[in-house]
Amino acid sequence: RYDAGKDGGGDLMELKLMMEKLGAPQTRGGLKNMIKEVDEDLDSKLSLGGFLLIFRKAAAGELQEDSGLHALARLSEIDVSTEGVKGAKSFFEAKVQAIHDASRFEEEIKAEQEEKKKQAEELKQRKAAFKELQSTFKQ
Repeated sequence: RYDAGKDGGGDLMELKLMMEKLGAPQTRGGLKNMIKEVDEDLDSKLSLGGFLLIFRKAAAGELQEDSGLHALARLSEIDVSTEGVKGAKSFFEAKVQAIHDASRFEEEIKAEQEEKKKQAEELKQRKAAFKELQSTFKQ
């Protein structure tokens, strides 16, 4: 759901959005470090394999307590050795779906606000056009 480019990996902005939705926002440098630490194919993106690596490192105690990866692992705990790759994939898909549902609600609110702004602007334009037409008749 966060893979806006539909390229199979999470880039910097997609990771930023996901971390914000999980309640653990990161700095740009922190996000870059997160990706760099688990970027197995050096494409500067976070893949499913990279996600799984986060949890392997967390289980092995290889993540710094104050790192974004540690925060991500803590917020989305899953035991890959017990669940396996398919279980982890399902877990992440369910997590992302829950976050997406919350995002959809936010998008609906934003759309309503935009519609209200558009209607207010149209009303303002109609009033201005009416006043202009009205001034023509007063002369």
